Amino acid sequence: MQNGRLLEHDEAMEEQSLSGRLLAATPRLGDPNFRRTVVLIVEDYVDEGTLGVILNRPTEISLDQVLEPWTALASGPQVVFRGGPISPNSALALALAHGSDEPVGWRSLDGTPMMSRIGLIDLGAPPELLAGGITSMRVFAGYAGWGVGQLRAEIEDGAWFVLPGDPADAFAADPGRLWQAVLRRQGGDLALVATFPDDPELN
Repeated sequence: MQNGRLLEHDEAMEEQSLSGRLLAATPRLGDPNFRRTVVLIVEDYVDEGTLGVILNRPTEISLDQVLEPWTALASGPQVVFRGGPISPNSALALALAHGSDEPVGWRSLDGTPMMSRIGLIDLGAPPELLAGGITSMRVFAGYAGWGVGQLRAEIEDGAWFVLPGDPADAFAADPGRLWQAVLRRQGGDLALVATFPDDPELN
């Protein structure tokens, strides 16, 4: 499906960083690791590869079981999210910075101005250093990664919609509905994709 809001898949895309963009899995993406996922691209370098985190796969592991000091700062649901299949025993955290300052232990994502207040936080730092500087936070176990050229090839093959992000997407209160919500707000053909049944054979 084509939509005016999708990135053009041409030579310019090969050079443009996808950092701060969202990937929404298309119905044809059957990999169970990514089926109906929404991925926030955290780092994207044409000559190094791409790193992202899945935003809509909450686990049943309570955050206070593994990172209790950070629980008070975390957005609900206060659980660990499955960020992707790579390094599932490692954790990274995203946080939305308050105001225009850069809190200690927080690093902004490279990307679009709209997403510039989202960043990675150092989970080794004392939580109290960030307590007054962030308004939302979420912890992810593992991440999604692509080698050089791999993600762009998947996009060309129709596995992903590349969409503008909204800071609230990373901290959605109802992550189970994020895939539908992200597609629906695009309007047009993509809004229709959001209505596809979970089992494509029923469509």
